[in-house]
Amino acid sequence: MLYENIKQGKFINRPNRFIANVEINGKTEVCHVKNTGRCKELLIPNATVFVQECAGGTRKTKYDLISVYKGNRLINIDSQVPNKVFHKWVLDSDLFKNIVLIKPEIKFKDSRLDFYIETANRKIFIEVKGVTLEENGVAMFPDAPTERGIKHMNELINSIDEGYEAWAVFIIQMKDVLYFTPNIKTHKAFGDALKNAKSHGVNIMALDCYITKNSIKARDYVEVRL
Repeated sequence: MLYENIKQGKFINRPNRFIANVEINGKTEVCHVKNTGRCKELLIPNATVFVQECAGGTRKTKYDLISVYKGNRLINIDSQVPNKVFHKWVLDSDLFKNIVLIKPEIKFKDSRLDFYIETANRKIFIEVKGVTLEENGVAMFPDAPTERGIKHMNELINSIDEGYEAWAVFIIQMKDVLYFTPNIKTHKAFGDALKNAKSHGVNIMALDCYITKNSIKARDYVEVRL
């Protein structure tokens, strides 16, 4: 996926989870943060960030905060992009051969799962999670407690009970990580839910991404350790 109208800036602060103050061309600008997670290890004063200048309309901010450097590692923090990245990747890959139907944002019981895919002989539900947290080369999810994430894992189990195939896919919004694991320090209950989903037949997969200041693309499979 490509972004247009990208500008470099320096992160100043984050008054709340929706906005950040960023210095762009020597001027402080209020930017929309496209990620409601904590991102505390990323959004630190003077961090180099990239923002997207957006068209006017009814927007309250002129820019969206897209990515940030953590040391030498560029991390995309756009929480709206993992589904788009996976959609493109799954159509180009051979994970599911001969796809005849792919529906985003599909309702199943009391939840809305990210994708429903059909092939000639398979019916598949998929939930996609974006990963922006990294510690010592290890990618982890979540960076904040997620009851919604637990609900999604339970719904994937329910779909298997009704004869569907189920996948939980973690899009790691950076490259060159060692492996992926649930962040039990922050939310052990989600880690337990992910392990429970695995034990009930849910497929767990992680992909890293190639990141530039104006693009993101799924790259390689990453080892999952539960």
